[in-house]
Amino acid sequence: MAVSGGPDSIGLLLLANAARPGAIEAATVDHGLRPESAAEAQWVARLCETLGVPHETLRVEVAPGNLQSRARAARYHALDQWMGQRSLHAVATAHHADDQAETLLMRLNRGSGLPGLAGVRPSGVVPGGRGLLVRPLLGWRKAELEALVRTAGIERIADPSNRDTRFDRVRMRRTLAGADWLDPLALARSAALLGEAEAALQSVVEATWRDGVTRRHDGWRFAVSQTDYIRIEVVGRILAEMNAPAPRSEIARLVARLAGGDNASLAGVLATPSQESGAELWTFRPEPPRRSG
Repeated sequence: MAVSGGPDSIGLLLLANAARPGAIEAATVDHGLRPESAAEAQWVARLCETLGVPHETLRVEVAPGNLQSRARAARYHALDQWMGQRSLHAVATAHHADDQAETLLMRLNRGSGLPGLAGVRPSGVVPGGRGLLVRPLLGWRKAELEALVRTAGIERIADPSNRDTRFDRVRMRRTLAGADWLDPLALARSAALLGEAEAALQSVVEATWRDGVTRRHDGWRFAVSQTDYIRIEVVGRILAEMNAPAPRSEIARLVARLAGGDNASLAGVLATPSQESGAELWTFRPEPPRRSG
């Protein structure tokens, strides 16, 4: 499991060790972004030693750019590698109901589609990796985990980035804390239901792909049916198969142009609409090179 030293992950450590004594291992990812990070990883290592839990510190380098996004990618890559090296069945993270509520509200504010609004899932594949990722605390409130850690007499580590209002999540966390009429558990349940709806729609996407998409010598053909949501998902998959992945928002614009009868191009792929025996067809081919001069 991933243990950073904050109350959420320490709560996960305590609960998992109580439920499966002798069957868990812990890892702390040191991003090297703060002078205190190495000492914090050592603190977690000592706590794990006290509990009899094997522990390893994973040091990573975070590339310049979007700090939180790149740190997240580096963290999951390190955890996926560690899990494989240790022959572990899964890696667990301490995402809880408040995290889920924050994620849902942030994505609603950005106008995200259904996959985004489904939030974090109870289980799945490690992002960018191949191992199993589980989140067993989605039904817990952050305050409950903090109380658990206090009762155990453990002094939690405070990460200053959790108070840095430059980050969207920190601002959303403060807003949610000040809105006592919002119920994070209810929001988390809504995200879970949206996840179920998204999974059901994915079965329709699979059926549409199987029955309506054919690969041709010069590209792909899609016998168009269903709603815009299904079209966007299927077209996104076609683009991925053509090594031309694109953001869902851009795919939505391409689908709208095709639905209006216009040609459209995206990520080096030319898409053209046509009619054949009364059926609407969209054909996707590599965009021809532009003539110079």
